[in-house]
Amino acid sequence: MQPLTRRQREILDFLAEFIKHNGYAPSLEEIGRRFGLTSLATVHKHLTNLEEKGFIRRARNRSRSVELVPTRVGRRAIELPLLGTVAAGVPIEAVAGSETIAVPEDIVALRDTYYALRVSGNSMIDEQIRDGDVVIVKDRQSADNGEMVIALLDDADVTLKKFYRDSGRIRLQPANPELPPLVVKPDRVQIQGVVVGVMRRY
Repeated sequence: MQPLTRRQREILDFLAEFIKHNGYAPSLEEIGRRFGLTSLATVHKHLTNLEEKGFIRRARNRSRSVELVPTRVGRRAIELPLLGTVAAGVPIEAVAGSETIAVPEDIVALRDTYYALRVSGNSMIDEQIRDGDVVIVKDRQSADNGEMVIALLDDADVTLKKFYRDSGRIRLQPANPELPPLVVKPDRVQIQGVVVGVMRRY
């Protein structure tokens, strides 16, 4: 699955509503007027992104040719705060952000609190999490053995690893055979959340 920006989600919702009421797609000009976009090239770019992400289809050289991909229709999205970057590698200083990201509703349970983090590094590559991906995190302060966690080390550095209790220590295990685990005393680690999903931009 691929994340949508807030504007892409707004345009997709507008397309669905317009087609539902009129039986045909809006023109580039109508989309531009709806969102205050004076450049048709900007509108075209948004539609191209939606097409590349698999949400719409378009016929070339035909106006009003936008079709919604049926499997996506009715799939609601929820805006989660994109709180910054997490290291999948050597722990890095936590960097806060102010963006949001739209994620499919079926990833999250509405009764719980979730947020998103962008991944830096390739220590979790064997779990199919790559540099630049976005992980969806359930806000939790505890974890079971084998869960993938966001861990705060020494109140300063954030890392993405598999969590294990091991002989009175905490082992934060990468999913990359080229990297060693981090083995630390329990009082050096605070669990910030458990990863429940991953999103990728292609």
